[in-house]
Amino acid sequence: MTSPSPRFIEEQHLNEAHTLFQLLSNPTRMQLLYLLEQQDLTVSQISAQLGLEQSAASHQLAKLRQHQLISATRQGKTNVYRLDDPHILDVLNEALEHVDHVIRGEKHGH
Repeated sequence: MTSPSPRFIEEQHLNEAHTLFQLLSNPTRMQLLYLLEQQDLTVSQISAQLGLEQSAASHQLAKLRQHQLISATRQGKTNVYRLDDPHILDVLNEALEHVDHVIRGEKHGH
């Protein structure tokens, strides 16, 4: 019986996944994604809810938009942000589930 051949991921996909995980490694961006899951918000609303300066919130929003995780629509002079890729929260939820096991010192599947 031969063993299955190893699975290789194309370099372009590896690079994009690496970029995505770097993007998700920022706690503020993680909070932003969960916040936008609940409702569409302006940068002012986001700043107030997360306790950020508007410029800091705008910077984080731009990074998330650049990687197609959120989108914005113009309403008058204001941009309203929304979660554009809800399944990204599945990735975060899985990571947080793993972290919960680690924090509690539990083995997986127990």
